Amino acid sequence: MWVVKRSAALAAMAALCACAPTRPPVDDGCSDAPYPEDLPALTSCEWPASEPIPMPPRLVREGPPAPGTVVMPEHPDVLGHGPRDVMQVALTFDACSTTEVHKYDERVIHALVEHRVPATIFIGGSWAKDEAEALKGLAKNPLFELGNHTYSHPHLTWKTDDRIREELVRTQEEISGLTGVKPALFRPPFGEYDERVVKIAKELGLRTVEYDLPSGDPGAPKDKLVEWVVQQARPGSIVVMHLNHVKFHTADALPEIIAGLRARGFSFVKVSDLARAGAPAAVASAAGPHSTGARFPEQQLGDVRNDKAVQPANLVVPVAGVEPLRAVVEVGH
Repeated sequence: MWVVKRSAALAAMAALCACAPTRPPVDDGCSDAPYPEDLPALTSCEWPASEPIPMPPRLVREGPPAPGTVVMPEHPDVLGHGPRDVMQVALTFDACSTTEVHKYDERVIHALVEHRVPATIFIGGSWAKDEAEALKGLAKNPLFELGNHTYSHPHLTWKTDDRIREELVRTQEEISGLTGVKPALFRPPFGEYDERVVKIAKELGLRTVEYDLPSGDPGAPKDKLVEWVVQQARPGSIVVMHLNHVKFHTADALPEIIAGLRARGFSFVKVSDLARAGAPAAVASAAGPHSTGARFPEQQLGDVRNDKAVQPANLVVPVAGVEPLRAVVEVGH
């Protein structure tokens, strides 16, 4: 009798696991986009009210997250931040697959280029298809590196292994086919992952990347965006923002965010630089943007361009209420 009941329960759970939530539990600035018609259609259904929803545990890692943000548990194969003893910050931008008409806020890229700030951009496969010319331009700019953000931006922890793999592979093919660049980094939609998601990504040669500083740009006004990011940044922080919504205030806030972080002694790097942290060049540069040692990528670009300090004179301003952050060695996290 127990075996029969247990088998029935397992069968019921297997059926439930094929379901997807009808509405996303959090808004990370993206929305599910239609999946390509040439891939198998998957059945979805309402989650039974009598069954508990099996969601992964939410653990706050460091400091308060932005309101409404899902914070996942630590995982050895997931990069959540860089070393805490080097004054580096990585700005990242999700170019999500979305059903909205305006999918690209090019003002974000203009601000990064103007202030010579490197960044990592996680590309949705559907977004890549719709914004092919913009993607080609991003791939040619040495300031930027491209990452994989799935094809249709689904909740991967609710999907089958085959669907997870298809989302990642299709995106790799879309990006590499348009740009010749094959991403090595992957950010899961909504920041949600479990053991299966990380394992499949790793099998495909992708390093899963999270963040420790959500900007809150889906709904925050400009002044709150600036205040939050500048004050909450720590050495090694990975900041997440978006460039797929022109209605967000991300582009407006970026110049002041960049100025404020530089005023605190931070230099900007790509996520891949944080992943390689510990190399002699990175350690030698720990003294900050005014160090006489090795130059950061953004500083090298400034040197080549006009042989002047990277920070524009009109942006070297202190940020009220923000004290310079001293590098601190942290063991574990």
